Amino acid sequence: MPDAAAPDVSPRVYFIGAGPGDPDLLTVKASRLIATADLVLYAGSLVSPGIVALAKPAARVVDSAPLALDETHALMAAAARAGKLVARVHTGDPALYGAIAEQAALLAAEHIPYAVIPGVTSASAAAAAFAVSFTVPEITQTLILTRLAGRTPMPPGETLADLARHRSAMAVYLSAGDPEGVAQALLDGGYPPETPVALAHRLGWPGEKRLWATIATLAETVRREGIDRQTVFLILPGLGQATTSKLYDATFGHACRPARS
Repeated sequence: MPDAAAPDVSPRVYFIGAGPGDPDLLTVKASRLIATADLVLYAGSLVSPGIVALAKPAARVVDSAPLALDETHALMAAAARAGKLVARVHTGDPALYGAIAEQAALLAAEHIPYAVIPGVTSASAAAAAFAVSFTVPEITQTLILTRLAGRTPMPPGETLADLARHRSAMAVYLSAGDPEGVAQALLDGGYPPETPVALAHRLGWPGEKRLWATIATLAETVRREGIDRQTVFLILPGLGQATTSKLYDATFGHACRPARS
């Protein structure tokens, strides 16, 4: 089991979810830690400059994009051993494609206490930006977060086509470089070509794009708009379906409200 900080030990390193890019979507705790950290270590290609700008003037701010794991660890460990506070800032939420496990393991091996601060993942931010719901009564009650296979292969049973067979809502990350492959996998899984797709590119950054397509027009839309990295696709089979939840149905009783006939 991972050896994170004990409850009575103050973490010296915080893995912080920076969300998709908008500094206003940081949690209050994340903002406070970035503003008070002595070392702010972030991926410059992914984390918005507006978030890094929250660091205090005296902080050491380091772009980790050109660094390997041993180099980022050396920076964090040295700062922590010197009694300094470290903010390791990751885009989105650290638990989703955040690659924090190997970093945390090195800290644990040296008994350096750490903690994780969650962030808004791109799927949630995109759904809010488009004002859509992943779950729709009687249509889909499941959301799958996944990606197309690339340099990182997919485990058996987790290819995009395999998961598409559920015909649920999906958020497809890290796959805009091959929109034709995404569309074909979704079709192979059984989605109708007219299934709506919301495309969110660099949400919260200057020049963000929010686009609508269908599975049939997904690749054409991506190529026409020239979007690739930092794009999430929302597959929305329930969009526009005329269904309503039971929660506010007057004829549906529950512990807080009796049913009305």
